[in-house]
Amino acid sequence: MITTTETRDKIREYIIESTFGDTEDIQDNTLIFEAGLLDSMGLLFLIEYIKEEFSIETNDAELVVDNFKSIDSISDFIESKVGKE
Repeated sequence: MITTTETRDKIREYIIESTFGDTEDIQDNTLIFEAGLLDSMGLLFLIEYIKEEFSIETNDAELVVDNFKSIDSISDFIESKVGKE
């Protein structure tokens, strides 16, 4: 089973590789959309990455800002989904 730290590291690495924004100061609580690290298209690619990397399906009701606003919230979302499957 993957740890919280590993989940956060994978999400951070994905965001750093996927953005043209300044990633030097990215923290687990950085608001990735407000910081300009991802946009709406980036969110779609992030959801596809989560599906492939963690074998998690995201349904329409889960596509809310609170689930994807930071590395912390994305990690929490993934862990909540893994716990249910």
